[in-house]
Amino acid sequence: MNSNNEASMEQRILRVMRTVLGSVVKDTTPQPGMKHALSDQTIEDIKACFALIAAREMELAKESGIAQERPHFSDEPQKAKVVPISKSSLRNNKPNE
Repeated sequence: MNSNNEASMEQRILRVMRTVLGSVVKDTTPQPGMKHALSDQTIEDIKACFALIAAREMELAKESGIAQERPHFSDEPQKAKVVPISKSSLRNNKPNE
């Protein structure tokens, strides 16, 4: 990424390609029980494109030092816990002199 934190041209291209492929899949997905309009080979090719896009996006993120966070559920326990500390609680915990 550049100093303005703008996505590089390659990142923007990958994002658009992923969006367009997703739209093609969504628009061509048939109702249950109906035959898919795309051939099995085309479906496999689309999956391969998604995999290549994801792999390159991870490479670019790693090169730019962006941490890749995994998705998580909102009710999933956090690994770190925040412990509030106030000055008054510190005064109350002083050892007896």
